[in-house]
Amino acid sequence: MGMTARRLTRRRVLGAGFGGLAAFGAAPPIGALNGPRPSIGVGNAMAQTTPETVVYVSNAGSKEVWVLAMNRMTGELDLIDKTPVPGNDKPSPTSMPMALSPNRRFLYAALRSEPFTVASFAIDKGTGKLSHLGNAPIEASMAYTTTDRTGRWLLCASYPQGKLTVNPIDAEGKVQAPPSQVVADRPKAHCVLVDPSNKFVYCSVLAQDIIMQLKFDPANGTVSPNTPDSLSTKPGAGPRHMAFHPNGHFLYLITETTATIGAYAVDPGNGTLKELQFVTTLPPEFKDQPAAADLHVTPDGRFLYGSERKTSTLTGFKIDPEKGTLSPIGRFPTETTPRGFAIDPRGRFLLSAGLDSNHLTVYAIEANGALNPKKQHAMGQMPNWVEFVDLR
Repeated sequence: MGMTARRLTRRRVLGAGFGGLAAFGAAPPIGALNGPRPSIGVGNAMAQTTPETVVYVSNAGSKEVWVLAMNRMTGELDLIDKTPVPGNDKPSPTSMPMALSPNRRFLYAALRSEPFTVASFAIDKGTGKLSHLGNAPIEASMAYTTTDRTGRWLLCASYPQGKLTVNPIDAEGKVQAPPSQVVADRPKAHCVLVDPSNKFVYCSVLAQDIIMQLKFDPANGTVSPNTPDSLSTKPGAGPRHMAFHPNGHFLYLITETTATIGAYAVDPGNGTLKELQFVTTLPPEFKDQPAAADLHVTPDGRFLYGSERKTSTLTGFKIDPEKGTLSPIGRFPTETTPRGFAIDPRGRFLLSAGLDSNHLTVYAIEANGALNPKKQHAMGQMPNWVEFVDLR
């Protein structure tokens, strides 16, 4: 029982008039291609019982996490399980953000429909399947969740309610209530990250056009203002998601309403940011209101990719290893409304989920950073978040 999927070769993509290094312009989405829609079946026995790498895809509309085995060499996917996320009887509107514990033993999924809760799951070390441990109430509809580097705290950013929260995680891996701290009056807070040293926290606040700079106390699960307490972007930029370079020296920001990516140097002593550069993800001819979404850096730190939802494209950049600055590689068509994507732990494949296509495309990351689409796979309703776990 394998997965049936439409193969998307580079020749077919280029023949449609888009993709590749030479086409650094607007591109139609993969979802616009003609042909039979792919389906996904239950994985074969080997994939079910002895996967090396497991992919978790959050489906907000069907309110479930799909568990898939990934072949590390080919990028092939096989379905292992579909895990319901309990908590209420309504879909999770727009997204259902997930977070992994640092030891990759637990997964957390936040529901954005009332009552707001976060579900805790244990990850089976042999199969990658999820076991529900319980739900804990949270303060708001969360756009982003992450754990600190100890795995003892879950930090969340709420876009609708404008809050940053910190909740304890117990020794069994379950999120607990009440929160240890709630930071309010941060309208459209969209992302929160903890630095590799576990000493500093950054929170992008879209409506205020700032990145909050905070000190983190891992003993008590609290944040306090750094000096300065924030860094401003251009007015109206709409700071959204952030990602660290693997070396920890640089932080990158994607802006939703201007579709730019900013590079920042991170001061290792005090954790403050210094702006280095901003680059666009849009082609010159694009005149509409953009809606950039997500960004990720390859594990080797060589490449960065950002997604934009109006053009349904992924834009690639090469990272200068010394300066941290970005130079363009190309724009690549992807699923319709690419709200979330992720890069596998070896940096060989990028998996992009289409919120409005209900599909996911696997890309091979070429040596020059170009994205080569391999297969498109049917997902649940409104796929929006992707995580990887190596089981062995």
